[in-house]
Amino acid sequence: MPETNAENPQQPADPKQPAVRTLDARSLRGLAHPLRMRMLAALRHEGPATASQLAERLGESSGATSYHLRQLAAHGFVEDAPGHGKGRERWWQAVHQGTAFDETLMYDESDPETRGAADAFLHEIATIHTQELTTWLGDSHTWPREWRSSTDMSDFTLRLTPAQATELIHKMHDLVNSYRDLPQAEDTETVRLHTHAFPRRGRA
Repeated sequence: MPETNAENPQQPADPKQPAVRTLDARSLRGLAHPLRMRMLAALRHEGPATASQLAERLGESSGATSYHLRQLAAHGFVEDAPGHGKGRERWWQAVHQGTAFDETLMYDESDPETRGAADAFLHEIATIHTQELTTWLGDSHTWPREWRSSTDMSDFTLRLTPAQATELIHKMHDLVNSYRDLPQAEDTETVRLHTHAFPRRGRA
């Protein structure tokens, strides 16, 4: 399971996969804020941090990051990070390694607040993916040739049923997760992978 999974996570539990928080209506409303999502991603990708460190990293005030960390904690996304820091400032860490989103939360006609939160959540994911890719394109010239030739930006068009699309998504996730515990070589770097699968009207 990836850091953010925007599919219905109806898959059997796999001990090899990272710990994932499946969003319900309440936790979705607690997370669906651009700064909270970016703070949670920073804690997952870069490890424990204080509100001040997150503020500097994200270009926000420490008052804002402190407030949103408390909100994330109230919804069970972050917790105290034991063994970090010797001063009075509080250190935080992510509780889970990933988030799974159930797309049925988008279609509850009786709960417009949750539907609005779902829309905001998914659009922020799309924005983050776009920004990460744009940053790579801007910085790619600073990386060694080996890394520049080891990246991918592809798209495909297939004719599939909903069941086949779901099967393909699960196979891609399983393949990515199979690379999580490989031995760490000297030239290992953090690699981000984005997957998008969606239908569109009309034939290929």
